[in-house]
Amino acid sequence: MQISRARAATAAAFLTQGMILLSLTTRLPEIQDKWGFSDVTLSLVLLMMVLLAGVGSVVAETLAKRRDSALLLRSGLLLIAVSVPVLCLAPAEGAFVAGMAGYGIGLGMVDASTNMQAVALEHRYARPILPSFHGAWTLGGVVGALVGLATASAPVEVNAVVGVLPLVVAFAPFLPRDQGPTELPEALAVPWRPIILVGIAMVLFYMVDTGVQTWGPLFLDHTFTTPERYVALAALAYLLASGAVRLAGDRLVSRYGAVLVLRVGALVGAASLAVVVFSPGWQVAVFGFALLGAGVAVVAPLSFSAAARIAGGDGLEPAVRQARVDAVIARFNQFNYVGALLGSVMTGLVGSGSLRIGFAVPMVLVLGIIPLATAFAPRVGSLVSAPRPSAS
Repeated sequence: MQISRARAATAAAFLTQGMILLSLTTRLPEIQDKWGFSDVTLSLVLLMMVLLAGVGSVVAETLAKRRDSALLLRSGLLLIAVSVPVLCLAPAEGAFVAGMAGYGIGLGMVDASTNMQAVALEHRYARPILPSFHGAWTLGGVVGALVGLATASAPVEVNAVVGVLPLVVAFAPFLPRDQGPTELPEALAVPWRPIILVGIAMVLFYMVDTGVQTWGPLFLDHTFTTPERYVALAALAYLLASGAVRLAGDRLVSRYGAVLVLRVGALVGAASLAVVVFSPGWQVAVFGFALLGAGVAVVAPLSFSAAARIAGGDGLEPAVRQARVDAVIARFNQFNYVGALLGSVMTGLVGSGSLRIGFAVPMVLVLGIIPLATAFAPRVGSLVSAPRPSAS
């Protein structure tokens, strides 16, 4: 019963994170207009947020060696619950920037600790369940994009109400750490080389993912005469297709293997971004974003799952193993922000004259997933083994 309740709580945290992020990013055109930001200024604000999210993830990594990931997750959710109303209701630009800074730190803590919870639960279940958790994030993103559509004609201030959700979820019954010693023996060196290869693939994914969620609505708004109420369709179409593929992700990977699924997805991703870059109208661009979501959907969950398998060595005490995996996942989460940095900042800066050029860069770089896909294949006799139930 405890494990099923913890799974539902973790899924709710993923959903909350996705909903809040998309409810904000789909309102970026209005936020940009409200404060009179240029594309470059907005890119710098987003850069600050991404860098502080990295700080939040580092904080989670540092504390994970001695603190329960459930506590870290609750702390991050409460910080977001405070920061979102501040940035939405800010009476001055300084207050808005402070709210964005707080949200960035909370974002990093929640990103890291939700995935800590997810990989711990996957280890308990002894079967792949990461795609379903990331599917919950996608569902939350869809809800957030719909909130963006529904409030397109309302002031940005109304989005402050979404801060209630993380406040509620913070008190959910997350999975506690196994009791026992959590000091990590120095002799247990983490095999970083294979983890880094998986992490580079995740960088490429988040470069695309964050680029779409941040600049997709602005692409429709700036490139075409798109009705304001439809600009959020860029992110919504992407998320709907991504969610559908994530729901089928376990079966797809079981049948065809992670390597083939990732390579085909990379090819689909590059082709779909070409559709976006050369689209003659906003409707075609929306189709391209949807196709992109289907292509790259499973890269992130497979990345976290692979990193946890590599990090979780055999013969460790359950509490020590979980502390080690938690610390590795928090550090591995930094690849998320490298990709987010490229996606949110580079896309805007390179595309400051035309976002078509901004999206042409990830169109080429996403193909890098093809040679990296072999790093996701479990190897017989290595640490990359199937997860096993803990001894507790």
